[in-house]
Amino acid sequence: MLIIGQRVVRDILDGDDARVVALVRDAYLLHEQGRSSLPHSVFLRFPERPRDRVIGLPAYLGADPPVAGIKWISSFPGNLDLGLARASAAIVLNSMRTGHPVALIEGSVVSARRTAASAALAAGLLTAQRRPDGLALIGCGLINRQVLRFVAATVAPPPALTLFDTDRPRAVAFAEAARALLPGVPTTVVGSAEEAMAAHRLVSIATTATEPHLGLDACGPGTVLLHLSLRDLRAEALLTARNVVDDADHVCRERTSLHLAEQLTGGRDFIAATIAQLADGRVRLPADDVPVVVSPFGLGVLDLVLAEHVRATAERRGLGVRVDDFLPVPDATVAYAGSPKEWL
Repeated sequence: MLIIGQRVVRDILDGDDARVVALVRDAYLLHEQGRSSLPHSVFLRFPERPRDRVIGLPAYLGADPPVAGIKWISSFPGNLDLGLARASAAIVLNSMRTGHPVALIEGSVVSARRTAASAALAAGLLTAQRRPDGLALIGCGLINRQVLRFVAATVAPPPALTLFDTDRPRAVAFAEAARALLPGVPTTVVGSAEEAMAAHRLVSIATTATEPHLGLDACGPGTVLLHLSLRDLRAEALLTARNVVDDADHVCRERTSLHLAEQLTGGRDFIAATIAQLADGRVRLPADDVPVVVSPFGLGVLDLVLAEHVRATAERRGLGVRVDDFLPVPDATVAYAGSPKEWL
């Protein structure tokens, strides 16, 4: 078993944003081709703590090499008040030859970067013909920090940046970090989500909201919204937009905004395309003034393909901690002989 901690994961992925986006794009295409196994995520909830949850995302992807495993990720929003990260995660990779677990990888970095890479991929595809006049970020936490970095590195540096967070000091601190990352880019902190949505034609929403609270009336014509937290936009608002998802079966669950829209309409006709269909050119959305909402559930295959890249790189560089006695080593003399007691 190879155990890979957060510092090594960061060292491997830092400065490699374009490669991460390419890995995410390839994983989407393989999934669209049916070369994956993706059971529904398991949500572990706590009756006395409705905001907290732990999610298990098992997955297999027929990539080269194929990869299988699970991400186990918690979301405890109250951690932010304690000065801790909202999300923490671990990823287990299994051997496709024996089924044995072969790597345990710190997963919060992988999770945040695959989410941002997915958002940047969609933003690049949907704004290729008309680059936005700036980027608005609603929610100034880890996810939007990575979205800003990935969009700037793999699409284009935004001409301007507008920020909103219900915790204004957090937004101000984010603005200072953003100015250091993108010197010379005008950065503004505004007082409401609607102001942010009205500011630019590219908007990323990454909050801890559990119930829809936003419409699309504030958006300018042709706005692209990266709806990463999945529960901010009202179902009725989604019906006025063109909706892009990563996988309809996965995103229309667990009372996401799209799940509520499906319940409202009795179907999924409001979904126009998947990210993979846009990436391979099978679907082209009209270039008009209708808002486009991208709502990626966050497929486990993305985590695994990125985790496998981390594992393989760590193996080549001799990084991580090797635990050779993690699994039981069979004793050839009693494996198929002797009494049942000896087998134990």
